[in-house]
Amino acid sequence: MIPQRYSAYAFSFFMSLLMSGIMSLVISLFNVGWVDGIAMIWLKAWAFAFAVAFPTIIAVTPLVRKLVALVVRPD
Repeated sequence: MIPQRYSAYAFSFFMSLLMSGIMSLVISLFNVGWVDGIAMIWLKAWAFAFAVAFPTIIAVTPLVRKLVALVVRPD
């Protein structure tokens, strides 16, 4: 198991993995449709998207937390 202090990185990893996979599939299908070889097209797109998504999520998380704090009313 991963220590609790790394939970933000684990969250970012899984969030970026799932979101980049879903979005790259949707965008690949939108752009080329159900063609032969779509699985390889999607997997290449997913690998690239994940390589961008994970560091992006790590970098923008502090900004997103501040933005959320601005728009969410404390109880």
